[in-house]
Amino acid sequence: MDKVIITAAITGSRITREMTPYIPITPEEITQSAIECWEAGAAIVHIHVRNQKTGLGTQDLDLFRQVVNPLREKTDLVLCLTTSGISGLNLPIDERLVPLELKPELASLDAGSINLGGGVFSNPPEFLDEAAKRMKQYGVKPELEIFDLGMIVTCLRMRDEGKLEEPLHFQFVLGTPWGAPGTPKSFLHIYEHIPKNSTWSTIGIGKTQLPMSMMGLIMGGHIRVGLEDNIYYERGVLAKTNAQFVDRIVRIAREYGRDVASPNEAREILGVRRD
Repeated sequence: MDKVIITAAITGSRITREMTPYIPITPEEITQSAIECWEAGAAIVHIHVRNQKTGLGTQDLDLFRQVVNPLREKTDLVLCLTTSGISGLNLPIDERLVPLELKPELASLDAGSINLGGGVFSNPPEFLDEAAKRMKQYGVKPELEIFDLGMIVTCLRMRDEGKLEEPLHFQFVLGTPWGAPGTPKSFLHIYEHIPKNSTWSTIGIGKTQLPMSMMGLIMGGHIRVGLEDNIYYERGVLAKTNAQFVDRIVRIAREYGRDVASPNEAREILGVRRD
């Protein structure tokens, strides 16, 4: 098996301070949390930024720059920037794709529409096509976010049409209220449909985070953890930092016998290159 790549999802777009006082909101807090995750063993950080007045997600390029620049100066992390915006608000395509101007090594590409966040998270064909086109132009590898099996079918169609290049990299997002459940049976059903030369990682939302992390570990894939996906370290106990989640997965992976990938090893596994 390859070494396991650990991604830390630092803040997301919707978790508020009312839900947990520990969610990073300011660029400085997001940056510091990412550095702590890097020091704990994460190779990739998945970055959203927040509107400083509302506390919710924004695609403001300057705020992304305030996080990206210091992380590039102080760490060798692989940066994965979001093109989601705020799920359910469905920002204009150009606004969603603004972070690509910073040329991260990875960017999320949500591979289809789904009910999420109390509304429809709209990712229609015109968005998928434009996102894939611009990622290719900027030299950014798409991280294909998969909430159900139909999204795999969509990605394979886009590959066949020349819009996505192999090897594909999938991020399975399991356990959302309206998507595929975060269970081994659900995971295996989706996993069986990806091309053999693909790389992949697992996300478990909420209480499914640790079980889905274990599936990624034992099946030879990679793992995403963090406050974007789950605010509880254990039942009824809020996590105080993102690094707590990284520490736990590093410890479990080493006990299991899988080494943890450094950022440069993650680049080699995923086929991306730092500028």
